[in-house]
Amino acid sequence: MTERGNPYNGTQPVVEIVGRVATVRPTGEIDIATAPALSRALDEALGLLRASRADHIVTDCSQVTFCDSSGLNALLAARREAAKTNTEIHLANPAPQLRRLLQISGTDVLFPPPDDPPAGAPPTAGT
Repeated sequence: MTERGNPYNGTQPVVEIVGRVATVRPTGEIDIATAPALSRALDEALGLLRASRADHIVTDCSQVTFCDSSGLNALLAARREAAKTNTEIHLANPAPQLRRLLQISGTDVLFPPPDDPPAGAPPTAGT
């Protein structure tokens, strides 16, 4: 397992590789102030994919308490980059507020739930 970030810092998402999955674990609020940290973590995950045998990214949203359009834009930008290498970004355990944001914006279909929940995070109903 390769791990980056500080799991105790609510603004810096953790990035880890387990098997064929790169998992990004943001925490707290994702807004204009914290979306750049999410972008960096997703970019790091994409870079780690290229250097490992992992083939997709799971963004574990179980600890995200709020996400605004800045966070959504960070996810969409990462998805665009990932698509260049046929890599998918999945969202696991999004809170109802994040699910609603994705539905309202019509982007929920762009971020399918993972086949398997990320290690260490129990699945949430409705994901």
